[in-house]
Parts: sequence; structure tokens; C-alpha cells
Amino acid sequence: MSLHASGRVPARDPAWLGRIFGFSLALVLLWPLMVATEFRPWVLLEPQSLAVTARFLADFMPPKLEPEFLGMVAREAWRTVAIATAGISLALLAAAPLALLATRSLSVSALSGRMARGPALLRLSVRWLLILLRSVPELVWALIFVRVVGLGVTAGVLAIALSYAGMLGKVYAEVLESGDTEPTRALLRNGAGRVQAFFYALLPQNAAELSSYTVYRWECAIRSSVVLGFVGAGGLGQQIDSSMKMFNGGEVATMLLVFVLLVALADALSAGIRRGLA
Repeated sequence: MSLHASGRVPARDPAWLGRIFGFSLALVLLWPLMVATEFRPWVLLEPQSLAVTARFLADFMPPKLEPEFLGMVAREAWRTVAIATAGISLALLAAAPLALLATRSLSVSALSGRMARGPALLRLSVRWLLILLRSVPELVWALIFVRVVGLGVTAGVLAIALSYAGMLGKVYAEVLESGDTEPTRALLRNGAGRVQAFFYALLPQNAAELSSYTVYRWECAIRSSVVLGFVGAGGLGQQIDSSMKMFNGGEVATMLLVFVLLVALADALSAGIRRGLA
């Protein structure tokens, strides 16, 4: 009698052997990596480590709540949002045309089944450019621009713009190619230009997904802009770094709390925007 006919629950998972094998294989593959990285989390529970952690956390109390200091933190938090927003805006200006050039379905020469050599080479070059932009972390871009333009928000904006242009351009191209390309091909066959085919065929069916990903990246850029401040790129991160160097734990605690609230607000805002676009 079959399981469904009898209505009985099996006493043993029928896939238990495969699950154990998969877990064992993963452990065998991951163990050399853990050894190579000297991953030893139990060190955190040693008495000496616990004592150091307790002293470190004690320096954070009480948080500094003086009005003048809170005003400065509010200004730097707003500057952090401005860095992220300006960086994403510049990234969009670069990512949109690069994504269109990297999208195969917008190529007229590909309508015959095989893309011509020139457009194929251009598309490959654009994809390699996107790989280059996103393979260099924004922290490294910030270090470069701090040397070029000096300390301040300009370095942070440019770092986010270049790194996120590569990320956005790659995802935009993949989203545009994963949808239904037949309407786009039909427009191109009937004499429409690439821009027309994009706005009237590809964009309408992918607008929600593209907008949702863009809003998510803006949220990530806010977190990145704080990290970039540690290398002199301005914003709340630079103030946190200065306070940590001066061993002002109360100031650090206040700015960390403000940063948590800032990320929570950005997350709530981006979630609301994505729900509206769905």
C-alpha cells in the first residue's frame, strides 16, 4: 500500500541518506577553508577575551546626548544620506546606457540569429567594463579618490558611483535579457530604433523589478557611505572614526545608535517603495 493511500507518516525521512552525504561533503570541503583562515570562534568565550569585550563595551556608556553634539550627528547623518543618493544617481546615469549596450535583445544584428562582429565586440567590451567597475570594492575606489580629490564627500560620491554603476549595469542587462524579448524583436524588425524598443517593449514589463533593485541598492549605498567615511570620504563614518581614535566611547555609541535608526528608516522606506512598485 502506498504512503498516500495509507495516510501514514513515514518513520524515517526517505532522503536522509542524501542529506547526510551532502552535509558531510560540505563539511569536508569547508574544513580546509576554516583551517586556512584560522577560524576559531571559541576564542571569544575565553576569560581574557570576555574581559576585554566588557571593558570595551563599558566605554560606550553612557552615550553622549549634548544638544550641540546631537546637532552635529544629525548633520553628518543627513550628509551620509546625501552621499548615497548622489552616488546612486551618478551610477544610474552610467549604468543605464551601459546596460542597453550590453543587452543582446536590443541588437539589430542579432535578429538574424548571430550578432555581427562589431556589435558583439562592443557588447563584450561593455560587459568587461561592468566587471571592472564592480570588481573593485567601493572602499578601494574611495582610497583612490581621496588621494586624487582629497578628503571629503566627493571621494565617497565618486566611489559609490563607479562601484554601483557596475552592479546596476550588470543586473539591469540580465533583467532585460531574462524577460520576453519577442515584442522587442518585433519592433526592431519593423524599423523601430533601439531606444524605442526599450521604452515600448522591454521597460514596461521589467520596470517594477528594475525599480525595486535600484531602491535596494540605494539602501545598500547608505550603509556603504558610512564605511567609506573611515577612509576620509566624509559623512557619519568619518566622525565615528575620529571619535574612536580619541577613545570617546560615548560619542561612538550615540553615532552608532543614530546609524542603526538611519538604516532602519532607509529599510522601511525602500520596503514601502518596493511594495508600491509590485
